[in-house]
Amino acid sequence: MHMHTHRLERSMDRLVTDLLGPLSLHRFGHSHDDGAADEDDVLEQFRKQARNVHEEVVHDHDVSCVEFLGSTGSGKTTLVERLVERAPPEETIGAIVGDVAGDDDASRLEAHGVEVVNVNTGKECHLDGSLVADAVAEFDLDSLDRLYVENVGNMVCPADFPLGAQARVLVVSTTEGDDVVRKHPLLFQACDAAVVNKADIADAVGADTDSMRDDIDEIAPEMPVFETNARDGVGIDALSSSLPDTPHAHTH
Repeated sequence: MHMHTHRLERSMDRLVTDLLGPLSLHRFGHSHDDGAADEDDVLEQFRKQARNVHEEVVHDHDVSCVEFLGSTGSGKTTLVERLVERAPPEETIGAIVGDVAGDDDASRLEAHGVEVVNVNTGKECHLDGSLVADAVAEFDLDSLDRLYVENVGNMVCPADFPLGAQARVLVVSTTEGDDVVRKHPLLFQACDAAVVNKADIADAVGADTDSMRDDIDEIAPEMPVFETNARDGVGIDALSSSLPDTPHAHTH
């Protein structure tokens, strides 16, 4: 297996400049009406790239694709490690790992036999469809059964930037406080499932997992919620069984 490190400085601001010329856009607000329409156009460009990724990976090559989001330290990488450990031996797994800098998380997954493309985003706080499309090009998709995408650790930026996965799984931990859900409603509403990780130490850190579940139910009704202790593998089987299956296993 090989790990490829992409040290890319490509950013939304650069794409804005390339497409529309130098504009003063605020990523999270629309303080100028004339700029809001232009920003919507740029976001649509990223979403179009994500749709293209989905078409290529899922439909054209029958690769199951799941994105994991959440804060730095929430346990995303550990969760993926546990999922990889439970995969059938004949299943070939790839991963795209986004980090602002470094390859720590990518190296951990590579140690499990996963083919990894590590994407360093520099000043950017999230992956986008363009970066993921470039990373996907590094894989032999005909040989893959499953692709995990681990986004940069952030609870705000990724909300508006789907990456083309079949499902987006948001990972929060009890160490972030049981108000973490109420503070980040948009990202929960943009995802398909939630994981409350480190549930085993909830009492020790003063977090109430029932309260977190209630908040998720209020913000994103019917969203499935999984309580886990990813370090010890507790709750991983239930999460694994809920993820999209590989449409057709490849012959290796």
